[in-house]
Amino acid sequence: MTTRKEIPDNAIEVVAKHINSRNNKNFAIPVIGSQDNIETPQIFEITPFEEIDNSDQRFYAVDGSYNSEQFYNGLSVGIYTAGYVCYQHGKPLRMNEIDDPVILGKAYYPDNVLVTNEDHHFAIYDELLSLDPVRLFLAFLQENSSESVFAYNRDIICSNLSTLLAFCQEVLEWAMVYEIAQLPGTKRGDFILRDGTLRSLQIKQSHLVKLGKYLHDKGIVIVGITKQSPIKMELAYTFKQIDNYLQDHLKYEYPFNATDPKRKKLCCWFEVPETVLLSSYGRAGSPSMFARKDIRGGRGFGLFTVARLDYVEKLQNYDWLVADVNIFNAIPGIADKDLRRQGDVLLEIFRELTRLTQEHYILGYPYPLVEAHNFVSLKKGFKDEIINRVKYSLYKDQRMDNVDIENLFLDIHDRF
Repeated sequence: MTTRKEIPDNAIEVVAKHINSRNNKNFAIPVIGSQDNIETPQIFEITPFEEIDNSDQRFYAVDGSYNSEQFYNGLSVGIYTAGYVCYQHGKPLRMNEIDDPVILGKAYYPDNVLVTNEDHHFAIYDELLSLDPVRLFLAFLQENSSESVFAYNRDIICSNLSTLLAFCQEVLEWAMVYEIAQLPGTKRGDFILRDGTLRSLQIKQSHLVKLGKYLHDKGIVIVGITKQSPIKMELAYTFKQIDNYLQDHLKYEYPFNATDPKRKKLCCWFEVPETVLLSSYGRAGSPSMFARKDIRGGRGFGLFTVARLDYVEKLQNYDWLVADVNIFNAIPGIADKDLRRQGDVLLEIFRELTRLTQEHYILGYPYPLVEAHNFVSLKKGFKDEIINRVKYSLYKDQRMDNVDIENLFLDIHDRF
């Protein structure tokens, strides 16, 4: 124990040692892959830059956000949202009926945002289930009770505000996925990108599997994309080895179609092996339900892969992302225990994704997801915006004394 305000040096050293150990772990994944084994590197040439918009496919991106603030006098404000944007031929499409030249995406927000007691938690929960996209999504699942869809009951979900808002955001995001699949303009071959994974701690697996099978049968490709995952740390050494091989050796031998040296880029993907998943998510030698490669006994309908969809010199690991692909695309016979992988299908999915990773914001990361994040984010300036708008409304009505209005939003810690 220490009385110092600083974090002890030995605590920092333990963290650094752990990071270094995981960052240099060798899972013996070869740098030269085999088409017959997609747990080894699958290499392809990036889509030519001049052709990235030459596709009739729609690329949707779904994201959500939530935030809350508790004020000094017991007043809390909590809000969640989820929405989506869409791109076709490299241009955004209007998804809403709002007369606004800038806001083209579609998002849903609740009316109940005030919390002063537990009853308000239940009001937020009940309102979520009444929102049109959620109501239609639950109807698609054909369950008699909404609680049979969720992993936890209403009382547990509403036990605290942050748990409730996280639940609402995630359920609304999945409802957005189903809504997109129902849009008149959505067709076979279109993509839905979800920020995160194709797994859930809130919705029971059987219901998500039904959604995944439905999307596959309609020919709609869904991929969960994440930049932050324990998988990336476990595979850091592997990524470096593959990057070095591609950049220092194969790049000079590969039969590129591109002639411009700056456009000669190699991309790579592979399925994450069980050993890596166990090290990333398992506990005490047992595999995690979250990462399970099956439609039973797990958390969703995804198959974890990693991909390098562009290359930025000297950044290396920054380029790699974790892509949770629809297991029905990868293993169409999974329901019948036929575990043969469709590597050619996954290759085409990743090749199409390189249409989105070459010109916006973060090379190697699909730009529609960046736009979706910016569209729904409630993180920056949330507290100040809530305070200023509520104050404005109170001052406008002049039903309270000015001092009482200011004291309502007083943060006593600011005076310490």
